[in-house]
Amino acid sequence: MSPKKVREVARTIQGRKVPDALNQLSVITRKSARLITKTLKSAIANAENNNNLSADSLTVKFAIIENGPVLKRFKPAARGSAAPRLKKMSHIRIVLTDGADDTPAAAAAAPAATETAAAKN
Repeated sequence: MSPKKVREVARTIQGRKVPDALNQLSVITRKSARLITKTLKSAIANAENNNNLSADSLTVKFAIIENGPVLKRFKPAARGSAAPRLKKMSHIRIVLTDGADDTPAAAAAAPAATETAAAKN
């Protein structure tokens, strides 16, 4: 899935509470919404198990979509030539926070729960 397509959906959940973000993603009928939902649920599970946080109190602080590897392929074109095709992939990173303390010192002391996943076509 290209980063541009995933970023359009990721912008809709930034700054939302986790239950609201999951509801918003369930309404969107795009493949990128399913991939972001899967990554968000994984980040929620990590926050609950590793940091002992409640899922209802979490907020999506960042939803960062980065460029992943690009597969270069060729498709037959007119008059016996070949047209290049780029199959782009993306890395999805979701940062959750409980909103208790957003100072930089507190963020360094207790890192927020993050989850990264690679999304392919």
